[in-house]
Amino acid sequence: MDQLDLANRLVNGLADENVRWSNNVVTFKDEIVTMIGDALIASAFVSYIGPFSFRFRKRLWAETWMGDITEKKIPITEGIDPLDVLATPSDIAVWNGEGLPADRVSLENAAIVVSCTRYPLLIDPQLQGQKWIKGKEGGEMVSIQLSQKAWLKKVEMAVSNGQVLMIEAIGQEIDAILDPLLSRQFVKKGKNYTVRLGSEDVEIANSFKLYLQTKLINPHYKPETAA
Repeated sequence: MDQLDLANRLVNGLADENVRWSNNVVTFKDEIVTMIGDALIASAFVSYIGPFSFRFRKRLWAETWMGDITEKKIPITEGIDPLDVLATPSDIAVWNGEGLPADRVSLENAAIVVSCTRYPLLIDPQLQGQKWIKGKEGGEMVSIQLSQKAWLKKVEMAVSNGQVLMIEAIGQEIDAILDPLLSRQFVKKGKNYTVRLGSEDVEIANSFKLYLQTKLINPHYKPETAA
């Protein structure tokens, strides 16, 4: 009798799973189609939205971009929010636990930081972003300022050792020595990549990360830096 009871419970459980799987198949078929527009608006969000205020961001993606996507008849999930594409509720909970403020702009900024392939520049006059990055990366992060002595040597060490590096309190001009690193002008040598820093070719460790931070409220950077 015990075996029969267990068998009935297993069959009933699998029947419920069958309903869920059937529903998932329908959902996945829809998502395969709408993935194009969802990925398009999320990637545009990461690439372009960062420098703008909350109101301008919302108007840009919700009206201008969504209107253009709809006009071009690109499949997209109805009522999509780029933040939902870039981050899950569990991601957001982890960020808040690391010290990130819970307001919408901070969450959007965090989603951009963790999604971008280029090294992010935080416009951070209140140092909230810096606090979150330090909470996120832990005690392994190296912080420097370009006004310090021998800062380039510390950059080279961080790059080659695969450390997390934050360059703090940068102004509107960034030393041109860093241009190859910031623009990711990497050269492959054998199995590894190197980058030119000053007169040295420095091997890049896979675990290397770089964050830039400025206290300026409304900085104006050259187009190549802004990119």
